[in-house]
Amino acid sequence: MQISTLIGNSQMLDGGAMFGNAPKPMWEHWIKPDELNRIPLACNSLLIKNWNNKNILLEAGVGAFFDPKLKERYGVVEKHHVLLESLKKENLSHEDIHYVILSHLHFDHAGGILSAFDDGELRLLFPNAIFFVGKEQWERAQNPHSRDRASYIPHLNNLLLNSGRLKFVEQNKKTELDPFITFRFSNGHTPGLMLAQINLNDGPLIFASDLIPGFAWMHIPISMGYDRYPELVIDEKRTLLEEVLPLNAKIFFTHDIQHSIGKVLKDNKGKFYAEPYEYPKGQE
Repeated sequence: MQISTLIGNSQMLDGGAMFGNAPKPMWEHWIKPDELNRIPLACNSLLIKNWNNKNILLEAGVGAFFDPKLKERYGVVEKHHVLLESLKKENLSHEDIHYVILSHLHFDHAGGILSAFDDGELRLLFPNAIFFVGKEQWERAQNPHSRDRASYIPHLNNLLLNSGRLKFVEQNKKTELDPFITFRFSNGHTPGLMLAQINLNDGPLIFASDLIPGFAWMHIPISMGYDRYPELVIDEKRTLLEEVLPLNAKIFFTHDIQHSIGKVLKDNKGKFYAEPYEYPKGQE
């Protein structure tokens, strides 16, 4: 079995929005903004290759489905579908993926399951995959609030439903991936955000999604302007990190531009942080 980070399309988004309550003189030391106050953000996906002869993809990033106007508005850098190129480097295509796990259905996490804008009519990729989506998040995507309506992709829900390969995940209910992958849920960023826990021999790997988007957000008080309930995000982060710290846990960061995986640590002042970590090829 092999664990790899796949690079998807990147974005440039407003640093103030990404760091919420943190003042610019603080966060600009973590990630330097450009002249428009935007910071670079990755859309990292996690590939688990050859688990029981199956390939698992956790998220697909923003992809390249946006038309030119929206692509510019949301700061998508590349025109082509970068994730598909990253799969090729692993000697795979989207047709070789058996499971796609979507933490939530915001466009920067689910857009990569769609074809590129320049490829004509929008279609669903990964034709042989089962799509795992949290049931509560699905309900939110069906009836979004006006605050986050723009975060969802028109027609994606129908494409997923019509595929016949959509599977809902609920709290405390097992899936066919259990016990290798189990799920916990968070509600501070969006209702029913699904955090996958990959249970490895040397400790769990937590796919933290937008609960902890990158290394800078390991600092407990930091939240995003995009979060539904920032105070709940802070509480959920603390609970998660306290729970997994004794387990030698690692966090997978979807939006960190430098490192996608970090080992969870805590200093002598009680502050959580992460140290960059890489799994060796052939990790079991």
